[in-house]
Formats: sequence, C-alpha cells, structure tokens
Amino acid sequence: MRILQLPVLQLDGRRNGVNGLELTLYTPMSELRRAELPEHLETHVDEDPYTAWQEQEGVKVIVDYKCEDLNRVALGLWARKGGGGAIFQIPHPFYSDPAVRNPILTNDLHVVEIDPDGASVPEHHLYEEITYILSGRGTTSIWQEPTQKHIVEWEAGSLLTIPLNAWYQHFNASGTEAVRYASMTNAPPVMRTFKNLDFVLNNPYQFSDRFSSQEEGYFSGEGQLLQGARKSFSTIYRTNFVPNADTMPLWEYSARGASGINTHFRLAQNVSIAHLSEFPVGTYKKGHAHEPGPHLIILGGVGFSLLWNPGDRVKERVDWKRGSLVTIPGAGVLHQHFNTGTEPARYLAMYAPPSTVDMSGGDKKPPVQGDFQIEYEDEDRDIHELFEAELARNGAHCKMERFVPWCTHQSTE
Repeated sequence: MRILQLPVLQLDGRRNGVNGLELTLYTPMSELRRAELPEHLETHVDEDPYTAWQEQEGVKVIVDYKCEDLNRVALGLWARKGGGGAIFQIPHPFYSDPAVRNPILTNDLHVVEIDPDGASVPEHHLYEEITYILSGRGTTSIWQEPTQKHIVEWEAGSLLTIPLNAWYQHFNASGTEAVRYASMTNAPPVMRTFKNLDFVLNNPYQFSDRFSSQEEGYFSGEGQLLQGARKSFSTIYRTNFVPNADTMPLWEYSARGASGINTHFRLAQNVSIAHLSEFPVGTYKKGHAHEPGPHLIILGGVGFSLLWNPGDRVKERVDWKRGSLVTIPGAGVLHQHFNTGTEPARYLAMYAPPSTVDMSGGDKKPPVQGDFQIEYEDEDRDIHELFEAELARNGAHCKMERFVPWCTHQSTE
C-alpha cells in the first residue's frame, strides 16, 4: 500500500498558496487572549417573567414538594380566580433557601378556592392546565367564540382540562360552600421561553386542531381506551373530561408491581398528561425514577412515600392520606409508594413532560435517563422491614409474600 505524505504547513498568519489556492492560515496562540476588565461594571440580572407574573397576580407562593392536606392549606387572595389561591413550586435543587427560585421548573401547581356564588375572571393563555376538583361543585364555560360556549358540570373528584389558549371561566354552583381545586400547569417553561407575558396571556391564536367551539360533545366524558406502546406498561385513555377520577374503574398494571391497576390520560391533545394508579391493601409499588415534576394527589387510602437520590443511605419519608400532595422534586429522584391503611390507595399524578412522543422503544427495557425501576428482588431489605413494621403498628397484614422473597408474612389464603 502506498502512503501519501502531505507536506506540513507552517501556520504563520500569512496568506499562503497551496497548489494555486489562496488559504488564510492562523498562528496557534501560546497565551490566552485576555481582555482587561473595566473597574466598574453594572450587574447583569436575568429577569424571570414567571416570577414577574406571580408578583403581578399578587398570588401566594409555596416553595415545597409536599403538603399534608391540600384541602386545608392556607391560601392568599387571588382575585382573578374568584377567591383565594396559592402556587406550589418545587424548591431549587441546590439551595434550601425558598427565596432562591428554581430555574428549571417543568410545571407548577395552583391551588384555588372560589367563594360561594363566586366566579373566576374569564381568561385564556398559552400554557396548558389540568384541573382536579378537591371539593365543591360547579361549572366551567369554555369557548373560542363567545356565542358558542361549552358548559362543563363538575363536582369533587372530577378531572378537567382546558384546551390550549381556549377562553374559560369557572363558576361555584353553591351559595354556601366554597369550591377548591388543584391545577397543574406548564406556565413556568412557557413564560420563560417566550419572555413576553402579553404574548402568553393575550395571544388571539386559536388551536382549532385541538378544540373547536362547534364540536359537540367535546366534554361529554366519553373516551377511547388504547394500549400503550410498551404493552407491559399501561393503558392510555384518550378523553377531555373525567367526571369521576376518584371512583372510575381502572385496568391491570402489573409492571409497577403488587397487582395494581392504572391508566394514563391523554387530554385535549395537550402535551401535559395525567394518570390514575391504585394498589391493594398491604402492598407497595416498585421503586422508580423518571422526569421531575409529577404532582401526586392522594385520592384515597393511607400510607407513605420514600424519596431518595441514587447512593443516598437515608431516605426521606413523606406520610400521606386523602388530600395529601407529594411532588417528585427532581430528575432521577427515586421514589416508592406504600399502602399501610385498610383500603386500596389511589392517587392522581399530573405532569408536563417535554412531549408525548413515545421514546420507549416498544417493550425494550427503558434507559436510566427515562423511566428507571428497581425490581423487588433488587431493593434494599430495610425497605420491606420498614413496611412490615408500619403495618404491624396499624394492625394490618403484609400481602407481599408473592413478590418479596424475604417477606415474613405467610398467607392463609
């Protein structure tokens, strides 16, 4: 084999000719190209449109990823919403000071109370919103053309989505009791991307491919059941309104363990999604990690969740009951849910992933960067020991003997 040897050119910063071509060559620098720093410089501050919007609204902000009871958490005044309100947002991943805002929020959670006979101010926006009714009953008007409004009736336990940039207004149907709801929105990344609140809050564009005022039955509560791309993972229920998230029947979901049931919702063709999960008495789900930000609202049961980062020796415990909130605070944070009560545990998860494009690779095992799961036989034994101890304190029995080899309970069934 003949090896072609090319001449080595000296990079001297002059224009050189090579085979008749003019090339501009540069001399490598042996020192840094250091500039002299002026004596006085103005401080650069990146303005945060999301924080500016919160201040403009005058809304109370709660920097936390857990709440004992969303029905009882103290709210501030939020006139636009027709009463009181507060925004839950995940703390900064590296600073414990709540005054240091999290720069990488994927979503937030609005907890709102509408006064008796009250109503919110009509509004529309370029961020998505999924609403779960915590208590009370009422209606929501949703429209693109004011002469053609959809009226949605809801009560405690209903799950409602607002189509992107559609106008809407909530009404409390009771003259004596307040309505309280929790809404997950992707306002933080939307506002921080466009950096223009007028564009986000006053944009006239109509997403007619998602929602049309002329489409009858859009919020009827009917839906279509589909199989997820990973057949072992979950079902997908495509709908625009769920009248009874607290009680609707769910479908088998063995992938997360303990004979649980589940479905994932696709709502109004939005990117933001939600899912319902329920698991039996005396059981717990497999530890797992995924993207940050899912807000878990407990709809039934009593138990606790463990949260920890890979390699942590100490796990944080968050006790919960009906009405509690547990939010997954960061990417890759491992978490596991335990039912220590006397009835099945059910929760609603609402979150805003970057997209709903399936990247799972079919039934192949997902990567660590995506949905990572710890199988029962691989978990730390002290997790099961803690669970059995909690059951004993509550006078309940463990039913994990079919799943965990070192379970001490022997079934009599």
